[in-house]
Amino acid sequence: MPEVKIAAEARTEFGKGAARRSRREGKVPAVLYGHGTDTRHLSLPGHALMLALKTPNVLLRLEGLKNGSEIALPKAVQRDPVRGFLEHVDLILVRSGEKVTVEVPIRVSGEIAPGDSLLNQLLVQIPVEADATNIPQGIDVDVEGMDIGDAVHASELKLPPGVTLQVEPDTLVLHVIAQQGGEPEEEEAVEGVPEAPEALAESADAGDRRSDEEQAG
Repeated sequence: MPEVKIAAEARTEFGKGAARRSRREGKVPAVLYGHGTDTRHLSLPGHALMLALKTPNVLLRLEGLKNGSEIALPKAVQRDPVRGFLEHVDLILVRSGEKVTVEVPIRVSGEIAPGDSLLNQLLVQIPVEADATNIPQGIDVDVEGMDIGDAVHASELKLPPGVTLQVEPDTLVLHVIAQQGGEPEEEEAVEGVPEAPEALAESADAGDRRSDEEQAG
């Protein structure tokens, strides 16, 4: 996986007010931790960070740190729920040869068999263990020609060398199901209900006749 260089600055001001000022300057507050080191508070360039985070599990080479550059993996990203801009990022230090567990996107290609069928994808990401500096950007699944009843389980995924699953092998990833149409059975049931039961109708007529006789009497 390629690394993205990011200029990092030590952050000495904390709190909501400091975070707002940092964001107004186009920077994103971040924390860096891992390998038994003290947590470091950083500021990262917002635009460059936003572009880097478009790559799943991107490796960030943080430049400008006191002890030289460090490689980090984003672990948690907070965004504004309305406008979507970055509010805060948690980063964890990683080293070559170190194993990490991450969520990797499942990339589906191909077309299922034509007809009244529908592809039902239950997992869009799957947890795997991989070398921290060699995390796959995605796991590819070809669904070409799959028909109703066909399925792909976790054990059937083609993983790159050195990558192992972190879910049960029989976990269902996707399958092809019959496409549901309208609701004809319910409609037929509604149409089949008589407007008024015959016995009730006769009882109602008898009651009307008695009422007419009483009034006449």
